[in-house]
Amino acid sequence: MSLDAPSIALVGAGAMGGALVRGWIEAVRRGGGLTLTVVEPNFDPTLERELDSVGAVINPPDAGPVDIVVLAVKPQTFPSVVESVKRFIGPETLVMSVMAGVPMETLTREFGAQRVIRCVPNTPARIGRGVTAYVASPACTAEDRQLVEQLLEPLGTVEPIAAERLMDVVTAVSGSGPAYVFLLAEVLAAAAEQEGLDKDTAMRLASRTVAGAGALMLETGEPPGTLRKQVTSPGGTTEAALDILGAGNGLGPLLRHAVSAAAARSRQLGKG
Repeated sequence: MSLDAPSIALVGAGAMGGALVRGWIEAVRRGGGLTLTVVEPNFDPTLERELDSVGAVINPPDAGPVDIVVLAVKPQTFPSVVESVKRFIGPETLVMSVMAGVPMETLTREFGAQRVIRCVPNTPARIGRGVTAYVASPACTAEDRQLVEQLLEPLGTVEPIAAERLMDVVTAVSGSGPAYVFLLAEVLAAAAEQEGLDKDTAMRLASRTVAGAGALMLETGEPPGTLRKQVTSPGGTTEAALDILGAGNGLGPLLRHAVSAAAARSRQLGKG
């Protein structure tokens, strides 16, 4: 991370906020000049010690404006923290939100900030293998976008999105998507158990198959359709299974319906 010593206030150090701040702690240890303030009522003791080791300010009773405020609380909690967050915001403060469903318009209205960036990370960010999509308000500069990408790097891949209206789709695909993959592993293991494997073996085979297939796709860079064809022999066992999954009522229509439902719910949450 190559930042010109910005001051950052992180509000919320749970799973996602904690993943972010651990990346920033490493940046400080490597000589980065950023200054950290973290607000979290229920700190993980290990994270609290790590923050203390790099001189971070924790739950300050008094605070003034910072360069960047990062909101990493649950969207249901947002209304209750607005007033306490305002002390960190000045005329030049950049507001970055990783809250699901809270639109930039709401952030601008509540804080009076024009430079706002909204991000949608996903849970693999906890191990630095996530993907975080973001959209910036018109007032944000190219330098703002570059800075935010650097701040998000500890979570994994960073993807800029052209328009905020597309963030509901992003939420449905990459934000909620890990749950779909975990469900696939669960269902695959249950099917294996039904066919005679013991429960533990079935779960190991299913979960490692799902994880390995994902890793193969990332490391080779080959399209998933190409990789699927490579493992599908004409008249073989994989083709027999794919005939079921690819049927008119199979996996494709189900996933399209699921993503549509998740996107609709995201839009609903954004309205209030």
